[in-house]
Amino acid sequence: MTTGAPTSTYPARPRRSRLRTFLPLGVAAWLVLEIWLLTLVAGAAGGFTVFLLLVAGFVLGAVVIKRAGRRAFRNLSETLRQQESGAPVTGGRSDGNGLMMLGGLLLMLPGLISDALGLLLLIPPVQKAVSRYAERTIDRKIREATPGTLGDAFQQVRIHRPDGKVVQGEVIREDGRQDPEPGPRPPLNR
Repeated sequence: MTTGAPTSTYPARPRRSRLRTFLPLGVAAWLVLEIWLLTLVAGAAGGFTVFLLLVAGFVLGAVVIKRAGRRAFRNLSETLRQQESGAPVTGGRSDGNGLMMLGGLLLMLPGLISDALGLLLLIPPVQKAVSRYAERTIDRKIREATPGTLGDAFQQVRIHRPDGKVVQGEVIREDGRQDPEPGPRPPLNR
């Protein structure tokens, strides 16, 4: 029995996430606020002063990114040197290099609000607080991951067959040699 209303042949569209809905609106509002603030400062201090502020922010951001990149490369080289010498690898700290690079990038973007946020990210206590918050948020998101999502892929440690059994494997080198058995291997189902 039909009611006369046409039925849709298209499946129902999935609901957009909140981030995908409000991110473009947030970026547009941020751009309008940046432009308004730049014109306000240009009216009070002059256009040349605003130009000098933007150039100084760009140069400072480039210096910060370069410094953080060098420090990250030095940490990587030290870690590789420790691995080659057989010494235990210590900590693996990043010393906030990612947040320093983000702060430098925000400094390089034209605008006074992004410069203020970039300068805030260069302060070590703020870096520690932001990194702790980000780490807790990422850990929570991974724990809450549903099967079939990217977070679930990070949560999985071993490859299982559909019947639940662990797939045993063996590494064979390209030259055809096999690694000698050092002793009994631990079970993979821990």
